[in-house]
Amino acid sequence: MANEIFMTAEGYQKLKDELDYLKTERRDEISEKIRVARGYGDLSENSEYDEAKNDQAIVEARIMQIEEQLKVVKIISSDEIKTDVASVGTMVKILDMEFDEEMEYRIVSSLEANNDMASLTDNSPVGQALIGHKVGDVVDAHVPSGTIQFKILEIKR
Repeated sequence: MANEIFMTAEGYQKLKDELDYLKTERRDEISEKIRVARGYGDLSENSEYDEAKNDQAIVEARIMQIEEQLKVVKIISSDEIKTDVASVGTMVKILDMEFDEEMEYRIVSSLEANNDMASLTDNSPVGQALIGHKVGDVVDAHVPSGTIQFKILEIKR
């Protein structure tokens, strides 16, 4: 399968839940907004109608995006997550060699990314640098501000 996206079961379920919400509740909400806005009269000067139609286009685009992504997802079960190398689904404790600071992150697929500061995506510079390396390896992450060296201290599920 070309362009497979590896995800944890939890990440996959969140994506499915978002799709279900968009297809049901969110579509209904927007449909109601459009119906109400049509009642305001002339559609050529109706900002509420324009806004509702814009919302509808955004939701439909997101639905199509999620459906396309779900076609190429490969779910990684917890049994498949190995701790001999860093990969999607593992928790990785690393040492920033420059600042002598330890950090711990979960490596997730780009579809599972959030802003909780406790995860790295598999396509981020640091995530890419860590994937495939073992405990004890020193890796170079090429980030916009330069190169950062990390030592992998621990890998776990």
